[in-house]
Amino acid sequence: MIYEITLRTSKRSQFIDISREVQGIVSRSGVEEGICVVYVPHTTAGITINENADPTVRKDIVSYLEKYVPWKEAYFEHIEGNSAAHIKSSLIGCNITVIVKDGRLLLGQWQGIYFCEFDGPRNRRVIVKVLEG
Repeated sequence: MIYEITLRTSKRSQFIDISREVQGIVSRSGVEEGICVVYVPHTTAGITINENADPTVRKDIVSYLEKYVPWKEAYFEHIEGNSAAHIKSSLIGCNITVIVKDGRLLLGQWQGIYFCEFDGPRNRRVIVKVLEG
């Protein structure tokens, strides 16, 4: 079965912790051992696993992505004006896979799953598939 998480982002660039929502889907699936695939079907957003203990890590990532891929650059040819968001999405990636053990996501002690917005605010979707095996 395929599940969907819907989000409304509030800033141009932000990381939103969706770990609880994804774990809820794993729990509802009834899968005890397998994998969980989390996919973002957007070209200006991404998904990543990173530290969830200190929120300054997320701020640092957003800050450095902006520093190295600034929003306004004269050399972008894309007429919509959001090339920076497309580049950041490609750098972060659009999917992750997490092992499921004993019905739980096998994340590290300090890890969380983050939806990464780079062209907000927008309505967004995250697709989740839990596979037994």
